[in-house]
Amino acid sequence: MFKHKHPYQPFIQKDTKKLIVGTLPPPRFSTGDLLEKDVNFCYGSYYNSLWLFIEKIHNLNLRYDNSKEAIDERKQFLIEHKIGVCDIVESAEREKIDASDIGMQNIKLRDVIGYLKQYPNIETILFTGGKSKNGPEYFFRKHLKDYNLKLELINNEVPRIHEFVIPNEAWESAKLERLIKTVSLTSGSGAANISISRLPLYKQLKAKDPKFNTFDFRVLQYREFL
Repeated sequence: MFKHKHPYQPFIQKDTKKLIVGTLPPPRFSTGDLLEKDVNFCYGSYYNSLWLFIEKIHNLNLRYDNSKEAIDERKQFLIEHKIGVCDIVESAEREKIDASDIGMQNIKLRDVIGYLKQYPNIETILFTGGKSKNGPEYFFRKHLKDYNLKLELINNEVPRIHEFVIPNEAWESAKLERLIKTVSLTSGSGAANISISRLPLYKQLKAKDPKFNTFDFRVLQYREFL
């Protein structure tokens, strides 16, 4: 049984407003066996594509290698745009050493609500995946139950949007509660391409432009939130 521990601590600043929440990076990031184009940082897998979407949206020229410079570029972007990263899984066990969410067992979750209380400027959570089993939204729903909280649906179209309320605990004495919005973005993994291809909006855009693909669709979706 492989013990898969998250290799990175949450990356959050005092003025962070948006928080990206996923599950775990591929096991090679925990063992240190990085590929040539991997970056040793959150969402550093070249094949995850999140940073490729961000690069396209913001016209960046990011490095894709194991250098410190590549890490610093990504940290600087997050700081400038007041975005943090706090994946929800601290550790899990796997019988097969791969990156699939469904293969995780004996899962230990991070206290994301605790981080929200610690950083009161966070207004939005961006899940890098939906509510399928062992996805970030799925785990977050379980996590909320520990605090007797729940998500309220605001928009059921992809990407789905929910809200929930955290009772005031003296971070802002004038407010009785704090409203947090969650957005469930389409996963950057290749496995999500099939579900994208079935979406009416994707079919409509593909019909207008045969060159339009699932990468373009994610960029279009992520642009609004990142």
